[in-house]
Amino acid sequence: MTITAPFAGFAPTVTSNGRSENGRESLRGPGNRAIKALVVDDEQTLSELVGLALRFEGWDIRLAGDGLSAVAAAREFRPDLVILDVMLPDMDGMEVLRRIRAELDHVPVLFLTARDAVEDRIAGLTAGGDDYVTKPFSIEELVLRLRALLLRSKLNVTTNSPTLVVGDLTLDEETREVFRDGNPIMLTATEFELLRFLMRNSRRVLSKAQILDRVWNYDFGGQANIVELYISYLRKKIDAGREPMIHTVRGFGYVIKPAPLG
Repeated sequence: MTITAPFAGFAPTVTSNGRSENGRESLRGPGNRAIKALVVDDEQTLSELVGLALRFEGWDIRLAGDGLSAVAAAREFRPDLVILDVMLPDMDGMEVLRRIRAELDHVPVLFLTARDAVEDRIAGLTAGGDDYVTKPFSIEELVLRLRALLLRSKLNVTTNSPTLVVGDLTLDEETREVFRDGNPIMLTATEFELLRFLMRNSRRVLSKAQILDRVWNYDFGGQANIVELYISYLRKKIDAGREPMIHTVRGFGYVIKPAPLG
């Protein structure tokens, strides 16, 4: 199973300003409570990785390893969203979906499955699923699709301002203004996109391959040093004369995190 999920050892929470610790605009449920998600998969490692990624968003997570446990959890937990494996040891996901929808008729459900044939996707969507992701998959893509599902759902989802905040560094995604400790920082378009990706994933180590894929949208092949070059540009503008926020994790990649106080 190929899953991109570098979250080892980190248990994120939602910060006091309502943003998840990855710097991404957080989604909140009715009454400003945490989004509740039920992850159903009999592969424990996979479900725990997905659960950790969603906790990284500040969501409240419940895991289930079979269909009966999933139905019972849905009845008690009342999730806002369900991530459901099609192939479970005691019943298939279609039957689990039918039973859950008998209790929660509008809950969005994303099917997670190894079946990638077109007819399988059609069957899942026809059965009432709202989206369909095949294994292996990208954790980042899964999270973005789940966020999109929530925003399209009938749930009263609220979002926060478009400002990313990491320590004394702020980035406004709408005005494209960047400040550190109140001082404006002028960035090129590419520098801005790189900083935005780092800040959306604050405290998370990002590999060069991940950065290339998300900032440049394709693989530079032998020119992966383009990432090193632009990281150096950012450091000169963000960290010059200040406590550094952008760090190299040798053998892994780069991470941005708040500078230590004092």
